[in-house]
Amino acid sequence: MKVLVIGGDGYCGWATALYLSNRGYEVGILDNLVRRHWDMELCIETLTPIAPIQTRIQRWQDLTGKTIDLFIGDINNYEFLKDAMLKFEPEAVVHFGEQRSAPFSMIDREHAVLTQVNNVVGTLNLLYAMHEHFPNCHLVKLGTMGEYGTPNIDIEEGYITIEHNGRKDTLPYPKQPGSFYHLSKVHDSHNIHFACKIWGLRATDLNQGVVYGVLTEETGMDELLINRLDYDGVFGTALNRFCIQAAIGHPLTVYGKGGQTRGFLDIRDTVRCIEIAIANPAEAGEFRVFNQFTEMFSVGDLALMVKKAGTSMGLNIEINHLENPRVEKEEHYFNAKNTSLLSLGLQPHYLSDSLLDSLLNFAIKYKHRVDEKEILPKVKWRG
Repeated sequence: MKVLVIGGDGYCGWATALYLSNRGYEVGILDNLVRRHWDMELCIETLTPIAPIQTRIQRWQDLTGKTIDLFIGDINNYEFLKDAMLKFEPEAVVHFGEQRSAPFSMIDREHAVLTQVNNVVGTLNLLYAMHEHFPNCHLVKLGTMGEYGTPNIDIEEGYITIEHNGRKDTLPYPKQPGSFYHLSKVHDSHNIHFACKIWGLRATDLNQGVVYGVLTEETGMDELLINRLDYDGVFGTALNRFCIQAAIGHPLTVYGKGGQTRGFLDIRDTVRCIEIAIANPAEAGEFRVFNQFTEMFSVGDLALMVKKAGTSMGLNIEINHLENPRVEKEEHYFNAKNTSLLSLGLQPHYLSDSLLDSLLNFAIKYKHRVDEKEILPKVKWRG
């Protein structure tokens, strides 16, 4: 099958592109490389040294004999997107091509507008390209568990059946996003749902939890294939950030009380979930939603797990509770369903001591690249 990975130079996209290529899919990467530009804008670097995308793809071909097509450009440019798709002729499109950081979207008005225009318009362009030229193509779109927020009831997978005043209906699950970034994903979900309904498109929305880890079978083959690993206060995510902080002797930065509970998954499960969705496409006219996570942890519990693992390796680790820069509930009910991908064959990698040891050792290997000035959060939700 021919699969176009939009955003294939990024953290999840690069790992996915290699994983699919390694399993015999014909893969194309479409990316405007803006993620690298944002690093320069914010004066931050990934923990790992990332080669240029052309070098990465060439090294993959040298090692495996497999080619990956490359299209450099912006999906906000409809003519470019249309031409690239007509040239590649995808049967499935995996869409990672969005600004994915909540703190980035909350820096100021400009970054909020950039996030929503980039994400919503890019997805709309993709929907029109599919409608006009590839109506049978399957869209696999990366959503986020953050669309749901933290309701005081169980979180279903995309839809909820409600009985009200004696009548019953199944409706999209209510959304309570916590940033302008998460709001952009809600807008995407509504637009994709609408496009499926009126044009008969087929789409799977993967509401992904927080991803951790860096190595997959493919990205571990050679240092030129290595994935990015962010630790800064804008793009860094909890577990990855804690492991890097532990490696350099910096206190782990827990925001507020640390009771914020979220769904988490290993990046090896991210790539497998994408393959499962591609291999089991939605029906024409169907907007399907899977909650893509394997375990639920509070931020405070993750910090304690890293402290325990690091202490056993001889690291001296402290946990600091910082004033929470976000506006969010720090103690709350959180119980989300995640049965669809499991029923389709996902065999999860659960967070274990050995995985934490691996992450900590990886962070120690590259700790000379850490800029300690970028570890603490600088973006506050209230400005």
